Amino acid sequence: MGLPMTGAGRLPKDRDFIETTEGLLFCVVDYLHPPGKYTAYLKYSPAPRGRWQRGGTAYHRELAYYHAHQVAQTLDYLDANFPAYVDYCPVRDMRFSMVPQDRVSRYYCPESRLAQLLSGGPADPLEEEAARLAEALLRATGIPPEDLGITGSILLNIHDPSFSDIDITVYGREAVERLRATLAQGGVPGVGPIDAAFMDGWRREIIDHHGLTAAQVEWLVEGRWNFAYYEGHRYLSLHPVRSDAEIQEAYGDHYYRDAGVCRLQAVVADAADAIYLPAVYGIEQVTILDGPPAQVGQIYSYEGLFAQAADAGQLIEAQGKLERIDGGPAHRLVIGSSHRSGREYLVPAGL
Repeated sequence: MGLPMTGAGRLPKDRDFIETTEGLLFCVVDYLHPPGKYTAYLKYSPAPRGRWQRGGTAYHRELAYYHAHQVAQTLDYLDANFPAYVDYCPVRDMRFSMVPQDRVSRYYCPESRLAQLLSGGPADPLEEEAARLAEALLRATGIPPEDLGITGSILLNIHDPSFSDIDITVYGREAVERLRATLAQGGVPGVGPIDAAFMDGWRREIIDHHGLTAAQVEWLVEGRWNFAYYEGHRYLSLHPVRSDAEIQEAYGDHYYRDAGVCRLQAVVADAADAIYLPAVYGIEQVTILDGPPAQVGQIYSYEGLFAQAADAGQLIEAQGKLERIDGGPAHRLVIGSSHRSGREYLVPAGL
């Protein structure tokens, strides 16, 4: 069916933002978009009061924290208040939020916003910090400026320097690998580890929200490279995003059908695309531990917690929604389905 373009002349990407005619602020998710619509979840909505502000308008954050079940609650809110933004997707066999292109008042591209900050336009201390950070990243890595962007509240210009974070997007595998290697060598001035108190709180939240054990959470924490502090106090997140050339599946190329819940054990055969969201793992030597018998060759995780979690050759256990691909024998396991209850996870086998 072809790949839709944005007003900026490039494909829509994970962590772009959309403002609707009602002032709702949606975050683009995934790379499959129905004709005339963008797949996105509601992040902020106008409100009488809110911590986020722009031009005299306050915003309420509809997504309290990043979890698939929280996304499901935003669908309930939209069903009750803005039903035009929820629809059934025949490709993915699920109801989800989608923004019709004729209801888009503004499309926000992270790289354009960062270019504005780098061209001499910081308007407050947080924007100045973000510009300094981006310049440090570019100098240390040699990444082209167009391969970096800034998302989240700074992209939308609803941020508050007293509490807002810096969320950087990194486009394409080569740029991600260069950045990751540079950070591993401590080569970006001002970027340092998150303090122990923050990490302890993060561990407790993961245990509460995902039902994982302390040992499993510690394994996930050890693999995190893309969360840090900048200048000793500002929380920084770095988000790998596919380049245009890396977006190869168009809406309608394949069809996915719900086939139940599955728990399996497998060896990771390929983790190259696990840096993105959805994180994609090729798997082999699969044993179905619980659920219908199926040929499962991939794991897709829409939960960022399980992105970049396992390496090729690692024996893992995973649980999620089983999906049949194109009506044939091939299946995939999906973690982070917004309409499933219960635990979904990817952890080392036996941990």
